[in-house]
Parts: sequence; structure tokens; C-alpha cells
Amino acid sequence: MKTKKITISTFEGKYPILIGKNISSNTGNLLKKNKIFSSKVLLVVDKKVPLEMIKKIKKSIKEKKNLIYLKSNEKNKSQSNVDKILSVLLKENFNRNDCLISIGGGIIGDLSAFSASIFKRGLIYVNIPTTLLAQVDSSIGGKTGINSKFGKNLIGTFYQPKLVISDISFLKSLPKREIICGYAEIFKHSLISNRSFFNFLNKNIKEILKFKSPYIEKSIYKSCIIKKKIVEKDFKEKNLRKILNFGHTFGHAYEASLGYSSKLNHGEAVILGISSAATFSQDNKILNNNDAKLIFKHIDRISSKFSLRNFFKKTNIKKIVKFMATDKKNFDDKINLILIKKIGNVNFKYKFSLKKIEKFFLNYFRTI
Repeated sequence: MKTKKITISTFEGKYPILIGKNISSNTGNLLKKNKIFSSKVLLVVDKKVPLEMIKKIKKSIKEKKNLIYLKSNEKNKSQSNVDKILSVLLKENFNRNDCLISIGGGIIGDLSAFSASIFKRGLIYVNIPTTLLAQVDSSIGGKTGINSKFGKNLIGTFYQPKLVISDISFLKSLPKREIICGYAEIFKHSLISNRSFFNFLNKNIKEILKFKSPYIEKSIYKSCIIKKKIVEKDFKEKNLRKILNFGHTFGHAYEASLGYSSKLNHGEAVILGISSAATFSQDNKILNNNDAKLIFKHIDRISSKFSLRNFFKKTNIKKIVKFMATDKKNFDDKINLILIKKIGNVNFKYKFSLKKIEKFFLNYFRTI
């Protein structure tokens, strides 16, 4: 596979996303080609990443290196781990021309990018996303963040990397749940922006989930292009970029309600959230029945487990709605929702009362 390059342009500057096979083993040269000349490098590494891949990356970087290994879970996406990263940077006297490289999924990327953004008001940051989810979503657009007891990603910044190296070779080590987790964002991108891409996914879902060429490469590339176009038009998420949160207002509340447990990972929560958002859209006569059926059928083809009844009971409704009310897209006592009008077209300007959302869940659990 020939390495593909996507350039993200924002008012803060441009940076390349490189997509290819075995390209991370050439990280040192890629840094120099992209004019990143640091005297010191800190690698923040997900413990799940295969050791042989880390060795290749380390070998390619000739500069002085420090390493931090972190376990990748939502509970570790915390201020305490930010402090751990900052302590190394301070102790080793990193300066703003030095570099922090994250090697892992979205959790490690968000945590590392946030740390880089607040260290001396901005350290050079490079992202090597190793999961499908990170390669098609969190590595694009400059969002950083950590969680707190009040909810997910409520503490964060906007901070662009200088370079993203998306090596497809990492994906072969992923378990099935991680594959589905990443596919959730690819699926979401098709629903919010491109019906023909949805049709491609619908036709080739089996091949994509098995990482068969050229289906997986095309899915990653097309998904990145969709997010690139949206991010470039609305970097700070004032208007259009909000559509990227389709399914997330529900999904984040589901994650938080379960205490970010392994019972439901982020991508699974997003798929469950997409299903809820589509159902809510259909119930409110926003989404037509034919497109609703296509969406629900596609979700069933991903997995038959994506039903609220598999994770929650009627007694959980108030907790879910409470977390939805704390979503960062809300600016008053109503809940902002991104709802789908038809496949390829969503709108972010819907607002509903907490009672309306509660009634939606009550009606759902009555039908069980």
C-alpha cells in the first residue's frame, strides 16, 4: 500500500496525516522530513501496543528518549496521569521545541495532547494512533481532554499535533471489540455526511471488519476526509463541527452511567448512542422510516448486542439524563441533540427539555 497523505489546515497552521503500512518504524526520519528537530523526546505509550512495534519506533529516533507506559482506560484519562507526564517533562527540563509523542489509542492521545498543550503553554506534539478508532477520529481535529467525576472530556483544550502517523500495521493486533469501537466512528461519518459512503460500508461491512484490502484502507481514508472537511470549516466547534457528536450525547451519558467500566467501551457506547439518536429522530418525525430501518439493520450487522436493555434498566433513566444534562454542548437548561434527517444529513440545532428525554426512555422501557 502506498502511503497516503491528508493535510489538515486550520487557522493555527497545517499538519499532515500519513496513512500507510509499517510507516511508524520510520518515525525518526518522518519527524525530520516534517521539520521537527527536537533534542529530547518523551514517548507516552499504551501498554497494549506490541513491544516489537515500540522497539522499532525507539530505534528510529536518535534523540534522547524518555518513556512512560500507561494502561489505556477511561479511569486513567485523569488529572493524576497528566501530573505524571508533566513531572517527567519538568524533571528532564524539556523546552517548547522538544517533542511529546503519544503511541496508543484515543485515550492515550487525548491525555498526551492535553499534557503537551499546557506544558510551558505548548510543547511539540506528535500522534501515532494505534487503534482504528484513534486513526479515524481522535487523531484528527485537535481536541484534547481528560475525564472527571462530573463527566467525560469536560476538561480539555484545542491543540493541533505537528504530525500524525497512522500505521495500519498496528490494527492486526486489535481484538474484535476494538475493531467495532473504531468502526463506530467510520459508520457515524457516513451517516452525517455521505450516503454513498454509507452504501459502500453497507455492501462491504464483512470485509472491512476483517481488515481486508482495499476495503479497510478506503474506509479509513474516506472517513478521515469527511472529518477533515468538517474540522477545517469549524475548528473550535462553534457550529458545523457539532455534527461530529452525532450519537455522542447519548453515548457519553451511557459510558458515565456505567462508571466507564469495561462493560461498554467508547465505540460501543457511540453505536448505542447512534441507535438512540436515530430512534429519537424517528419518534419525532425527523427521520423517515426507510432510512431508520437501514440504520438499525446495519447496527444489527455490526453486533446484535447494541440494545439499551442489554446495559440498562428503567431505574437508570434519571442517572442517564443527568449526565446528558452536563454535556458540554448545552448552554441552558435544555439538552442539545444532533439528530438525523436522512442518511448523509444531520442537524445540530435541536433542543429538548429533560422531561422530553426522560419520556423517550420511559417509552422505550415500557415496550420491552
